[in-house]
Amino acid sequence: MKKHFIIKYILLVIVQIVICNYFHLSAYVMLSILPVLILCVPTRISTAGTLFIAFGTGLLVDFLADGVIGLNALALVPVAFLRKNIYRLYLGEELIIRERDFTIHKYGIWKVGATIMTAQAIFLLVYLWADGAASRPFLFNLERFGCSLVVATVLSTIIAEFVQPEERR
Repeated sequence: MKKHFIIKYILLVIVQIVICNYFHLSAYVMLSILPVLILCVPTRISTAGTLFIAFGTGLLVDFLADGVIGLNALALVPVAFLRKNIYRLYLGEELIIRERDFTIHKYGIWKVGATIMTAQAIFLLVYLWADGAASRPFLFNLERFGCSLVVATVLSTIIAEFVQPEERR
């Protein structure tokens, strides 16, 4: 991995920990930038390597921020597992074959936004289910999922631009 990417990744994990500890917008919005961090892991890293990165990152955030140990790790691992399939769905096979990074400048905001939204949706579905979805009313869970998905997707798209700046020509 590039040195700059590792530094940005660590800084954004710290940002996620700060978000979890200090920024509670409402009961309906759960902010997480972890799925976009997993999407931004270089494509030359295998799925198994990405799974380890996702699990370690999730556990670190769980230990330093959230109250339930393993919740972020549980929700982030499926995103890492499905990462290349999400790329194929929206960005095509070229990204994986040529081991390129996905950027807004190359693929456009709509494709990158759809990619991020799908990863966020997978993360949120697992997270909310594991967080006790059966003990809360369905409508509350649906509203929480929708509000969190919109806010986290917008924030994550901005983060993706920071992590994956325009490629040098």
